[in-house]
Amino acid sequence: MAKIESIEGTAPLSRRSFLSGAVALGAAAATFALAGCAPRSMAQERADSVIDGGGYDIVVVGAGGAGMAAAIGAHDQGARVLLLEKMPVAGGNTCFAEGGMNACETRFQAAAGIEDSVELFAADTFKGGHRKGNRELIDHMCRNSNDAVEWLAGMGIVLSKLSTSGGASVKRIHRPESGEAVGKYIVKGLAEQCRQRGISAVCNTKVEQVLMDGERVAGVRATDPHGMTVEYRAQAVIVTTGGFGANHEMLAGYRPELLNAVTTNQPGSQGDGIAFCQAIGADTVDMDQIQVHPTVEQTTATLLSEGIRGDGAILVNAEGVRFTNELLTRDVVSANEWKQTGGGAWAVFDRHVRESNKSIEEKFEKRRIIQVANTYAELAEKMGVPTDAFVSTMEGYNAAIDAGEDDPLGRTKARNPIVLPPFYAVAVAPGIHHCMGGLRVNADAQVLNAAGDPIPGLFAAGEVTGGLHGGNRLGGNAVCDISVNGIQAQKTACSYVFAS
Repeated sequence: MAKIESIEGTAPLSRRSFLSGAVALGAAAATFALAGCAPRSMAQERADSVIDGGGYDIVVVGAGGAGMAAAIGAHDQGARVLLLEKMPVAGGNTCFAEGGMNACETRFQAAAGIEDSVELFAADTFKGGHRKGNRELIDHMCRNSNDAVEWLAGMGIVLSKLSTSGGASVKRIHRPESGEAVGKYIVKGLAEQCRQRGISAVCNTKVEQVLMDGERVAGVRATDPHGMTVEYRAQAVIVTTGGFGANHEMLAGYRPELLNAVTTNQPGSQGDGIAFCQAIGADTVDMDQIQVHPTVEQTTATLLSEGIRGDGAILVNAEGVRFTNELLTRDVVSANEWKQTGGGAWAVFDRHVRESNKSIEEKFEKRRIIQVANTYAELAEKMGVPTDAFVSTMEGYNAAIDAGEDDPLGRTKARNPIVLPPFYAVAVAPGIHHCMGGLRVNADAQVLNAAGDPIPGLFAAGEVTGGLHGGNRLGGNAVCDISVNGIQAQKTACSYVFAS
C-alpha cells in the first residue's frame, strides 16, 4: 500500500504536470506526492486481503484546493486528518484555474475605491446562473468570501490584484499581485501549509467506497497503486474530488453534443466522488448543467484566462471583425463564437495585457501557440484574416474609446485601447470547462439524500457539489467556491466529530 507519511516527510519529485504540456505545479506542490510504496512482491502476496489503514477523525478525499483547505482547517481545529489523492500530485483542477477568486467587501476593493456588497455579488451570481442557482448556497458563498480571502492571506496566499470577469457588476476578481495564474499560486501555498503542519497524506490511492456503520459514515475503502484494498476508518468523510469534466462518457450521458469536445479538465476529473456517494444514497442536482469556456486553444486544450479579456483583450472572427461583448457570461460568448465561421475566434491583446498575465508566456509563448507582431497588418497576416477588415476593427475600437463613444456591442467594462506593440493573438474556441451539477448539499456542506436529509458524517465541497452555480458559473466563482466551502466543510465536520 502507499506509505502514510506527513507531507514534510516525503521525497521531492521532479517537476511534472497532470497532462502533457500542462502547467507544472512547482516544487512545493510536487513534494506533496508520496514516494514510499510497499515492494511489488509484498503487494502481490497481500492483494486478496483488506489492509487496515488506521483510524482518523476525518478523511478528506481529493487534494485539490477545497480538499487542502478542508484538511488544513480541520487539522488546526485539532482533528486527526488524513488526505487522500488518487493522482500522483496534489492540486486537481485547481492547478488549472487561471482567472482569480471572486470576493466582495474586501480590503483590496476598499483600497481601490470599489463599492461592492454581498447582495450585489449574490445578485450577479444568481443572474449569471440563469436564475437557477440555490439562493441559500449563493448567499453563503458571497457572505463568506471576504473571510476566505483573509484566511488565505493569513497563510501568505495574498490575492490583492483586482480585475473584471464576465457577469460581474464591479471589479471583484482577486488575483496574485505577480500576475501568475491563481490556481497554481493557491495550490503551491496550500501544499506548503499542509507540509508545514505535517498533515498525513496518501497519493496514488483511489477511494472506491464510503464505509457505513448503520446510517453513519465510518470511513472509506480505497485501492492503492498495487491494486491492494485499504480501509481507513473515520467518523467523518469530506469529499472534494471535483467534477466529471474529463469523463467524456459521463458527459455525453447528460450532453451528447459534447462527446468530442476538448476539455480543460485534468484527467482525474472522472466523477468518482459523485458515484461513490450516490451508492450510499446521496442525491444529485443539475447534472446536465455543463459549462463550456469560450477561450480554449483547441490543439492543446489550453485555457486562455478570462482575466485576459477582463484586462482588455477583444475577440475577432475569421473575417477580422468583433462580434460580441467579450465580457458577457461564458455561455453567451461561447454561443456567439459557435455562430462564427469555423466556430471559433481570435483573442487579441497588446503588451499591456501580456505584462499583466504571466501565464501567457508560460502557457502560450513557450508552446508557440500564439501569434505576435508589431503592427495590426502584420498580425492579421499571421492570423490569416483579411488585413483591411482587421486593421479597421482595431483602429475603430481604439478611436471609439478615445472619443468616449459607447461600444456598439455593449461592452462597458475594461475597454482599454489596444495600442502598445507588440500585439498578440491566440486562436480559441469553446471547450468543456466546469460541471455545475453534482452532489446536493446544504450551506453547511452536508451531503443530502433524496429526502433532503443530511447523511450523517458525509460532507462535500467544490466542483463535486451542485446547486450553487445554477445554469452557468461566473469566472472567479470556482476559486471562491472551493475556498469558502472547503473551509465550511471542515467546520461542520469537526463540530460533528467533536460532538460525537
